[in-house]
Amino acid sequence: MAVISPSGTRETPETPDKPRRPERRRARGSNRKWIPYLFLLPALALELLIHFVPIVLGTAMSVLRVTQYQISHWWEAPFAGLGNFRFVLDLDGPTGKSLLQSFLVTLAFTAVVLSATWLMGMAAALALQRPFRGRGLLRTLFLVPYALPAYASVITWRFIFQRDNGMLNHLLGQAGLTDGNPFWLIGQNAFWAECVVAIWRMWPFAFLFLMAGMQAIPQDVYEASSIDGAGPWRQLRSITLPLLSPVNRVLVLVMFLHTFNDFNTPYVLFGAGAPPAGDLISVHIYESSFATWNFGLGSAMSVLLLLFLLLVSACYFALTRRKSHDS
Repeated sequence: MAVISPSGTRETPETPDKPRRPERRRARGSNRKWIPYLFLLPALALELLIHFVPIVLGTAMSVLRVTQYQISHWWEAPFAGLGNFRFVLDLDGPTGKSLLQSFLVTLAFTAVVLSATWLMGMAAALALQRPFRGRGLLRTLFLVPYALPAYASVITWRFIFQRDNGMLNHLLGQAGLTDGNPFWLIGQNAFWAECVVAIWRMWPFAFLFLMAGMQAIPQDVYEASSIDGAGPWRQLRSITLPLLSPVNRVLVLVMFLHTFNDFNTPYVLFGAGAPPAGDLISVHIYESSFATWNFGLGSAMSVLLLLFLLLVSACYFALTRRKSHDS
């Protein structure tokens, strides 16, 4: 409302500002902080249902004498305490010796597959780093082994490794590299046949991971290094590998856990009875549980495997974190 001053001019009184409400704004801000957790809640619930609940039930079963007679009411099985763990870790007994042998085979298998997979993935990613005609087609072809279902890909390799009618023996015989038809799925050759199949299935994953990491490296860095006289090998050592170190840290751990727990490859390739040279620990635990119907011992082996993988993951994280801080 206008007011006439003594001088005759009209003045409009200033309206007071509306009072601010910082408390309400703070309340709204605090409520918004919970929105990301609400979106993560369904994934967390499924994670608990699919992974953590079986882990808890398996740990409870590992301290019981669960056999085929108590499987329907396993929680009523006799209490064994740490007896299953002592029996499994007794390296003088047949169960402990076979478990240790399977563990060592799995370590060697993981080392071979992990090394070859990373090298092949890195080589393919470097070859397809720069654009050229047909690069998209090659990328698609490289990802075919990873896109195929596990059963279809491994069963194909099983036919390839057959002794009498297998494609591998036929090609080796035509080339004059073998005198007879060697066995590839039994004896010591079973280990290398298993490694070949796992590498063939796994290396496209490393290629996809490393290729995505290389796409994030600016091309200006390579152009500047080329002007300074750096060759491809120097660029690989000084630019590509250092900038890919965060990607490699995650990739190596994921591939280690996947390869160490690989069940599809040995089970489809050899069946239920894997030869000693190809007896991976995942199949060994399966046979100890379902072949002998001793689910208490199988659960104890699974718990020990879980503890080992957790220990390796913790040590790996501590080592990589220390290296990142030092650099």
